[in-house]
Amino acid sequence: MKKFDKERVLLAVAGPVIALAVAFVLSAIVLIASGKNPVEPFALMFEQAGYADVQVLILNQASMYYIAALAVAIGFRMNLFNIGVDGQYQLGAMMAAIVGAHASLPAFLQVPLLLLTAVFTGAFWAGIAGFLKVTRGVSEVVATIMLNAIATSLIVYMWKPDVFGVKIGNNSTTGEMHESGWIPGIDLGAAGEIYGLVILAVLLGIGYWVTLNRTRFGFDLRASGASSSAAAASGVDPKRMVLTAMLLSGAIAGLAGLPILLGDSHTYNLNFPTGIGFLGIGIALLGRNSPLGIVFAALLWAWLDKASPELDFHGYDKEIAVIMQGLIVLSVVVSYEAVREWGLRRQQRRVGAELAAGHVLGANNTTKEVAGR
Repeated sequence: MKKFDKERVLLAVAGPVIALAVAFVLSAIVLIASGKNPVEPFALMFEQAGYADVQVLILNQASMYYIAALAVAIGFRMNLFNIGVDGQYQLGAMMAAIVGAHASLPAFLQVPLLLLTAVFTGAFWAGIAGFLKVTRGVSEVVATIMLNAIATSLIVYMWKPDVFGVKIGNNSTTGEMHESGWIPGIDLGAAGEIYGLVILAVLLGIGYWVTLNRTRFGFDLRASGASSSAAAASGVDPKRMVLTAMLLSGAIAGLAGLPILLGDSHTYNLNFPTGIGFLGIGIALLGRNSPLGIVFAALLWAWLDKASPELDFHGYDKEIAVIMQGLIVLSVVVSYEAVREWGLRRQQRRVGAELAAGHVLGANNTTKEVAGR
């Protein structure tokens, strides 16, 4: 491997490693400050990861985190901060649940219908922010925050019994979906069942990598994110790329809730997971917007979520996992900036050394020419 390639790999790995190390150390300091053992909670959570049922829970949760993080990563590639992934994900899941409860088609038609419903709902909701940005210059951060609030209110409205809601006790639901829209999982017996749509997360990750690295659109996307003015000079329409990136990000966000919707709950109710879109931001950052890096980050986040309840049985607060997640995000931002600065200094020293070497070589050649005369 060339020296330059080794440095790139080192820079790519250094950020996440430093971030995780700092997060663990800071979490240990928090435990010490509260008079608790700084090591035992992590040992207990690592122990939980060895149980098959917990592994199934981690994998199922990670599939949803992964899809949400991919949606965020697409925006990051364009220097867009799609903070509205959570609203897009919830609306996509709810609309799919409503369609699944009221439409009854054969499975080979029902499942694609539900997938497309979630895709178009998420894309439409994100497209509003994209349209406002390219036509009125409205920041996508402000627009998506407002759209998240609107999405929450819209969901509450659609839960009303005289709209699409079905009351079951004190729980608001959209009614149970027809079985033709259910996707069976992989039954592991006592360990539980892996969601069938875990494969969707895998396919989206592969598609994300191929699109970014093997297509003209992916090149235009990365070029526009790096420098919109340079991309425009080469013939790329930056406004079109912004709108396309937001639509694509929203489309993927709309799919984030489908693994649990079609594989387990079969309805959208008050117990449906929330906040996944916001967690996707931290996961995308930790994974450096790389499809493989996001895999490890999603598994880490899911492990923190699913292993932490065990802490309650040993006198520790399970919220230590939430503290760790917050510290990881903070550490990621700081460590990536530190690694970037370190990489820039190394690059500057290398260029300076090459220029000095070229100057010495040129002087030697000039001396030889003079001596030859």
